[in-house]
Amino acid sequence: MSTPTPATKSWLKPALIAVLVAGVAAAAYASVSKKQSAPDVSFHTIQGDTITSASLRGKVVMVNFWATSCTTCVAEMPEMVDTYNKYKGQGLEFVAVAMKYDPANYVLNFAETRQLPFKVALDVTGDAAKAYGDVALTPTTFVLDKQGKILKRYVGKPEFAELHKLLESALAG
Repeated sequence: MSTPTPATKSWLKPALIAVLVAGVAAAAYASVSKKQSAPDVSFHTIQGDTITSASLRGKVVMVNFWATSCTTCVAEMPEMVDTYNKYKGQGLEFVAVAMKYDPANYVLNFAETRQLPFKVALDVTGDAAKAYGDVALTPTTFVLDKQGKILKRYVGKPEFAELHKLLESALAG
């Protein structure tokens, strides 16, 4: 056997790069195509009800972590209300989860004065935020499909036109 010359090895580098790129692309596709399941948590509403992950199955769900002290949260809330009102008749469920540092009386006052039409929960222990990946930034909103898989995570105010398209697709599916 002869030793390969530089001319005969010229194909090796591009081929190796192509294999590496294909492998990275396949890994990225696999990680995106595998939807992560939402954590199994219980939310405790300001009305004293408990909402379990199991009770949300079969519905498209938005879980919105927010705080009354968060200006972006307060600013986006009217659009969240509009979004909920637009899609609730098609099976959308919405849980607004107040962060553990948010005083319960502030949350209750906000929900009552704004007449929030969806479920508002208190994450007194921080367990829900922790279960959803240690949510620390507000607002953070998760969109779940009917099987309880996370379709999208929004950190900050979502682009509502894009959110509505996602919800329409999930509700139809």
